[in-house]
Amino acid sequence: MADSLASKLAPLREKIDALDIQIVDLLNQRARVALQVGEIKKEVGAPVYRPEREAEVQRRLAEHNQHSGGPLPNEAIAAIYCEIMSACRNLERQLVVAYLGPEGSYSELALVTQFGHSVAAEPCASFDEVFRKVEAGGADFGIVAVENSTEGSVNRTLDLLLQTPLVIRGEVSIKIEHQLLTKSGSMDGVKRISAHPQALAQCLNWLNNHYPQLPREPASSNSEAARYAANDATTAAIAGEFAARRYSLQAVATQIQDEAHNVTRFVVIGHDGDYGHGHQAAQASGVDHTSLVLSVPNKPGAVHAMLAPLAKHGVSMTRFESRPARNKESGGVWTYYFYIDLEGHQSDPKVAAALAELKELAGFFKILGSYPTS
Repeated sequence: MADSLASKLAPLREKIDALDIQIVDLLNQRARVALQVGEIKKEVGAPVYRPEREAEVQRRLAEHNQHSGGPLPNEAIAAIYCEIMSACRNLERQLVVAYLGPEGSYSELALVTQFGHSVAAEPCASFDEVFRKVEAGGADFGIVAVENSTEGSVNRTLDLLLQTPLVIRGEVSIKIEHQLLTKSGSMDGVKRISAHPQALAQCLNWLNNHYPQLPREPASSNSEAARYAANDATTAAIAGEFAARRYSLQAVATQIQDEAHNVTRFVVIGHDGDYGHGHQAAQASGVDHTSLVLSVPNKPGAVHAMLAPLAKHGVSMTRFESRPARNKESGGVWTYYFYIDLEGHQSDPKVAAALAELKELAGFFKILGSYPTS
């Protein structure tokens, strides 16, 4: 039977071996063309990372894959080409990307999903440090969580986006699948459970039902909790599979988040600038979002009036959220900033017209960025 199996597999394996050689040759052909593109970019001062171009490539490949009938799913094609583009991009220059660390965090998973592995990943202790590092030029880009489908917005990120000169250059959504992790895979001798406050909130009901007696200690990130648990058998951490592998932890329980559909949206932050010869960096990909923040005068009907330009020009909102801000000039009166995500790019005629009218109505107006939709 073994000889029969080997004889059946041999020609198929030979075919796979030949195809692998063809694939490597084609990858190197692609890389050589990418190097030529890089030389032209250098001549005009264009950036290495073009999120709108990479989004166009991914969408085109997904459409082709769907029409050709697979059998690889689009998700697999996207993951493969993310790494191909990452490796080709790295031939021009290695990008430095800051994220909330330490290693093994969901932020690092979002970074790899967006940029691939061929970047220099720089872990930071806080969202503030991510912003500072990019602002100061210590990193080309940063990636930060902005909202979670269960717990809502990450308020510190919203505050930092309001203050920073950086803009949003991209977005990526990561499915959050929390695990309860220990060194041994059991809860014997465990005296505390540690995680980021958002993760503790996302698993609140599960924790109350299974370990109501154990104190919960907040950590700066889930991966920081995992790192601590790897060195302390009395601590259990809530984190994902990415952190479990990184710190050699064992799962006591999986899928412990209260909501099965638990997704965190991350945004890529970077400097706004020119491509050279006066071309703006934030070009449209064809399927984009525009994020902005504004405030309106504190008078009746002001918010309704603020939304009117969007309806007038047929621009759809995908997110609308208010955030209180202390107005020092108003004698202690509370005012609000409104964070809005729109469908479309700021260069689209309808969106541009709506934004121009909004700017006239707003007491404060700031476009946070236009970028390819995740």
